[in-house]
Amino acid sequence: MNCLSPSILAADFAKLGEQIQMLDRAGAQYLHIDVMDGVFVPDISFGMPVVKSIRRCTERIFDVHLMVTNPDHYIDAFYDCGADLITVHAEAVQHLDATIDKIHEKGIIAGVALSPATPIERIEWVLPKTDMVLIMTVNPGYGGQKLIPYTLDKVRAVRELIQKKGLKTDIEVDGGITLENVREVLAAGANIIVSGSSVFDGDIQENAEAFLRILSEDERG
Repeated sequence: MNCLSPSILAADFAKLGEQIQMLDRAGAQYLHIDVMDGVFVPDISFGMPVVKSIRRCTERIFDVHLMVTNPDHYIDAFYDCGADLITVHAEAVQHLDATIDKIHEKGIIAGVALSPATPIERIEWVLPKTDMVLIMTVNPGYGGQKLIPYTLDKVRAVRELIQKKGLKTDIEVDGGITLENVREVLAAGANIIVSGSSVFDGDIQENAEAFLRILSEDERG
């Protein structure tokens, strides 16, 4: 199923609750929450208090993307704040198999992210127990970047690997996804679309609805 996961990193934090409700009205299925620690990536975003506070605003799936060092230390805390899905970076985890197990022990969805230059072989042996693979289509840590073209080849390669193994793993893409290129991203094999600026710049509900129309058209073929 194709789903939209708007990234609140691009939201106006003075109006965050109001803007999340606009996404609800549009029908976005997920809410992408980028947690950045200033170590794994250069910037710092937000932590547990923000996630806990917005949990009261919506029933959307909380898609928590941990761009942090030692993500195992934060799984319990973000689960307690209302995360429905926690994604960790393969590059930030020493024992990826065990980290996936720790997320599953909470009864929630486990995702593994790969930065643009990280080969897909890094996740091959844990793919059967991974619910979602997040392919970063920009280098993590900054909003507003342009999609790196070769990352779509990675999406195709991961989709082929999933099919080869007979799995139903979701593929999420994050970085530089716009209304102009989302069809190409879907054609490469992604089915969960993260977009920040292209949703939150301008009319939020209208932008989200435009993405959702394209995602729906793609499903119908």
